Amino acid sequence: MIKRQIRQQINDTLQHIAAVVLLGPRQVGKTTLAHEVVEKFDSVYLDLEEPGDVLKLDDPSFYFEQNREKLIITDEVQRMPDLFQVLRSQIDRNRRAGHRNGQFLLLGSASNELLNQSSESLAGRVSYLELHPLNVQEVGADRLNDLWLCGGFPDSFLVPDFSFQWRQNFIRTYLERDIPMLGSRVPAETLRRFWTMLAHNQGQMFNASRIGGSLGVSGQTTSRYLDLLVDLMLVRRLQPWYANVGKRLVKSPKTYIRDCGILHTLLNIQTLDDLLSHPVLGSSWEGLVIENLLSVAPPGTQAFFYRTAAGAEIDLVLNFGGKLWAIEVKRTTVPRLTKGFYHACDDIKPTAKWVVYAGDEEYKLRDGITVLPLARMMELLSDLHS
Repeated sequence: MIKRQIRQQINDTLQHIAAVVLLGPRQVGKTTLAHEVVEKFDSVYLDLEEPGDVLKLDDPSFYFEQNREKLIITDEVQRMPDLFQVLRSQIDRNRRAGHRNGQFLLLGSASNELLNQSSESLAGRVSYLELHPLNVQEVGADRLNDLWLCGGFPDSFLVPDFSFQWRQNFIRTYLERDIPMLGSRVPAETLRRFWTMLAHNQGQMFNASRIGGSLGVSGQTTSRYLDLLVDLMLVRRLQPWYANVGKRLVKSPKTYIRDCGILHTLLNIQTLDDLLSHPVLGSSWEGLVIENLLSVAPPGTQAFFYRTAAGAEIDLVLNFGGKLWAIEVKRTTVPRLTKGFYHACDDIKPTAKWVVYAGDEEYKLRDGITVLPLARMMELLSDLHS
């Protein structure tokens, strides 16, 4: 078992908030984590994929009232959207009775859908947390290459010999079962082709018209496909940083397959040697770094990239309430910065400038730039929580 960093945060939040929504893609470990949380609370667990548990909520108000002294953990809660109105009434009823905290832990896989459903009904009564795939801090820096190749889904990472087959099954199950159950009518093969195109364009600008042309659909339809995979927390859409710098700025987002193991499976990359000789090497490393950094960034952190038409560029811009960090990602052990990075920093004037690279040492460059390993960069972001 690997101890997840978010576990204590869940426990702490439940001490102060009536309902916690834990978001994350399927198989990321939400259910396992929920069962660990159970040990700290008098609780009951419901899985809305199980018919028996669904029957228990035939009269949800009655069920909640019967268990109002317990933490009620509800898995795949987005499958029962009408439940949120009942939850609101129960939370308000419990508040009037003096029970304010630790009543509901809600687990969900589709982020925007679940956020919209819950925010409308549970405004002011709920806190949202995201469970990311395993990161370097959780598995240890000595297993960085394993994490990079296999990705951070626990079942993929923990059984390397079965990892590639597990990820193939994961992709097939999402396409053939999970996505259709959400009401999507996109043919599984079309969505697989789209997902694979995004993998080949890892870390590149999203061009809906060009990809749509390859798929034989409109750019608008392609954008809807992207919305779906972003909503399922399988793809990250990194927006460009807009600033009044008097420059022509790139306006299209960049896309990343969020889990590098899934990325490699879509591209049929099975070994580290395959990866090291593949054209996706640099962008795969960039995606790994971005996801790991965002998994430990303080709540409310906004992530962007910066690029001008003239070529000034920063891979990742983190915004902490107006304070900007500029982060460049390099796969090499001897990183060399282009003039574009310096020009981009002159444009946005970040408070800190970093280069995350594949080496082990931390050292300084000119103009206040610090070069450091991924694990050390994550430590600095984690320290901002305290």
